[in-house]
Amino acid sequence: MGYFRKSLASAVAVSCLSLAAFAVQAKDFRLGLITPPSHHWTQAAQAFADELNQASNGKHSVAIFPAQQLGNEAQMVQQLQAGSLDMAFLTIAEVSNRVPEFGALYAPYLVDNVDEAASLLKTDEAKRLFDLLPQQAGLIGIGYGMAGMRQVMSRVPVESPADLRGKKLRITPFEPIRDFYNALGAAPTPLPLPAVYDALANRQIDAIDMDYDSILIFKFYERAEHLLISNHMMFPMVGVVSARVWRTLEEEDKALITELMQAQLDGVLETFRLQEKDQEAELRALNIMITEASREHFAESIAAWEAIWSEKAQSLGALRDAVNRLRTP
Repeated sequence: MGYFRKSLASAVAVSCLSLAAFAVQAKDFRLGLITPPSHHWTQAAQAFADELNQASNGKHSVAIFPAQQLGNEAQMVQQLQAGSLDMAFLTIAEVSNRVPEFGALYAPYLVDNVDEAASLLKTDEAKRLFDLLPQQAGLIGIGYGMAGMRQVMSRVPVESPADLRGKKLRITPFEPIRDFYNALGAAPTPLPLPAVYDALANRQIDAIDMDYDSILIFKFYERAEHLLISNHMMFPMVGVVSARVWRTLEEEDKALITELMQAQLDGVLETFRLQEKDQEAELRALNIMITEASREHFAESIAAWEAIWSEKAQSLGALRDAVNRLRTP
């Protein structure tokens, strides 16, 4: 009888431990973004959440917090480092503030178009930058997404980049793009995306650095009727997981999260790649003034940017080699 009781107690203990282990493994994740619910990045995040819940048979769930509900990107990175936020889709802008090597991805005219941008972000050279994230930023990089190529919209006529000298130009707050516009003689002015429309309407800024998608979504063309098509930079995004959280996950869960998030990020790359030409055509059909600029128009600014960032971002050479390889038939 005593043996039976001990065996029963042992079985109960094992059962409780098994339940406890399952409870530890199950996770309600939180994923933050700065983009609104309608944006492709947010839609991809929601699709990832749905697929992870289904693939884990309901063990894992992901709550999506778009539109800076958890704070700006700098604040979200702090939460990721502390482990109070599990995942995020971050612009490389904020990542480069903490890991300068990522600034190489913003080299002016590193790529010529959105097709090259999407292809470059899938190369080993670009993904090798993820190796720097755990130690320098407390993050695990899963994969890249992007927005479209960067253009300039202005309230005042812009015949060439030289016309931007002295103009207050909205930028995403990070050093590579600030240095680029400083070299151009503009006055780069950091502003969160939701504040841009009103800032144009109130004449707090003269121009904006933006991609076609956001120009159309937020209807910035209503307040800035001059578009300078330059394709001067790509605008990558990275899907990350908190390194603190990552260490608590089972290997099979790490593999599942990586597979599903990577698939959605690849889908973002493809979405922006495919829609770029149609969005340019849509903007050309509007009643706005359009001017075009090329690498040669920005030559002095590019040289000044290179002087700063060739030292800060040693990966620039490898990324350029990868682009040249992509261009080889």
